[in-house]
Amino acid sequence: MSHAEWILQGALLALLVAALPFAVRLERGLAALRRDRSALADGAQGFEAVTREAQLALSGLRGALETQARQVAMAETLREDLRFLVERAERLADRLEGLVRQGRPAASQPAGTTEEAVPRSQAERDLLQALRMVR
Repeated sequence: MSHAEWILQGALLALLVAALPFAVRLERGLAALRRDRSALADGAQGFEAVTREAQLALSGLRGALETQARQVAMAETLREDLRFLVERAERLADRLEGLVRQGRPAASQPAGTTEEAVPRSQAERDLLQALRMVR
């Protein structure tokens, strides 16, 4: 063997000796992985179960959200109906108030006037006749 071959073989031997600790460390890591394989499988199964539960919860939330959206739409429709009814009631109240004010001038005449209010119903006529008899 030549001198260059001895140098190359020595360099190769030095590299193999330097790689030996890395190989030992790799072997220990693989052994630990083999030991923890069951724990890793259990963790994966647990993760899968949690994922299924989360999907079920999301579908439940989605259904609740759709129900809530329908209720909000119905409430908005009812609010519009109520707004319309309130506006209509206000118009009717204003109209009724105007009619009451028109009827009050005749009823609010002083008692000493010559013009006497005409009773509108039989009950009013009977009441006025009873009051006259008492005098």
